[in-house]
Amino acid sequence: MIRLVSAVAIAVAAMSSANAHVTLERQEAHVGAPYKGVLRVPHGCEGTATVTLRVRIPSGVIGVKPMPKPGWTLTTVTSKYSKTYKLYHRDVSEGVTEINWSGGKLADAWYDEFTFIAVLASDLEAGKTIHFPVVQECEKGVHRWIEIPAAGKSRSDYPEPAPELRLLPAAAPRH
Repeated sequence: MIRLVSAVAIAVAAMSSANAHVTLERQEAHVGAPYKGVLRVPHGCEGTATVTLRVRIPSGVIGVKPMPKPGWTLTTVTSKYSKTYKLYHRDVSEGVTEINWSGGKLADAWYDEFTFIAVLASDLEAGKTIHFPVVQECEKGVHRWIEIPAAGKSRSDYPEPAPELRLLPAAAPRH
């Protein structure tokens, strides 16, 4: 019985540390396809509420549209893309490159999600991982979920890893 309780305690501790970071709900998606990004925020900073969440959009993630949250102010930064992309039969050379939700109050003891939709450009490389650096500001303190693993490392090697998305090959067309 003691072994069972110990095993459960270890599993819960492992799950808690994995859930302690801001992460994307879906961590794999097909290149050349729409993507719904859901940033999961499981806690605040130093026991205080989250009041701002900023996410930088990686290159090749285009046509970004964030979802407003009641009680939060939503702003975006629009910049030139590194190249021109085809998006819904038209050329686009700029778009949302940063999303900011601010002015709300997500208590440290609560969990919430911050959502956006986008398209993963068809020229992104399948098999690669892209990162969505996030800065989480709280009433006291800040978490900078911006660490991108070096070659041979994983996100678990870092205290504040950036949320990541593994790129899958383009899906076969439907008929």
